[in-house]
Amino acid sequence: MTTASGSPGLDGSAIDGGLYTDVTDFAHHTHWLNGAVSFYTTYGIALFGLLLLAGWWLARPRDARTMAAALLTPIAVVIAYLVNDDIKSLFQEARPCRALPHGFLIEACPPANDYAFPSNHTTVAFAVAAGLLLVNRRLAVLAWPAAILMAASRVYVGAHYPHDVLVGAIVGTVLGFAIVATTRRTAAQAVSKLRGGPARSFLGSA
Repeated sequence: MTTASGSPGLDGSAIDGGLYTDVTDFAHHTHWLNGAVSFYTTYGIALFGLLLLAGWWLARPRDARTMAAALLTPIAVVIAYLVNDDIKSLFQEARPCRALPHGFLIEACPPANDYAFPSNHTTVAFAVAAGLLLVNRRLAVLAWPAAILMAASRVYVGAHYPHDVLVGAIVGTVLGFAIVATTRRTAAQAVSKLRGGPARSFLGSA
């Protein structure tokens, strides 16, 4: 692997190009499903924003640590995204639509400098799901299947190899959970103080 400008990066097709082709061939033979998966992979990320909003709302009558976790989860998601994007720049894996140009695609092939490894969509989805484990378990039960579906959809539409979404899921889960778990105690102290002031309507009270 070389990542210098103008040089090839990670060759994703050599890792699991065959499995990627199996999935996209399946997509080719399930046209009845293409529209729904395309819609979800494009707009489904908004669902995770709604889950974060629901997490904050449900945390308002709960203890300060729960509210802290609800507020920290979006921050953890942003950090996970930025870390994942740095990994993309490091490995510079070409999208499968460029390495395997004759494969079936639902999503248009991105520009050459929009790298594949790991998947940003998957990282964000799993970071939300991991953070919500520390906010509201019922929301997390909804978020995890939604995250898995997001990961699967990225391969189905031809945007990513399976290993792209697998590593994206790991990055999102590890960072999403670790950041919230290690910082919520300190953040809870600030939440407790702010709940006694003008921010009470936003932070709620236990």
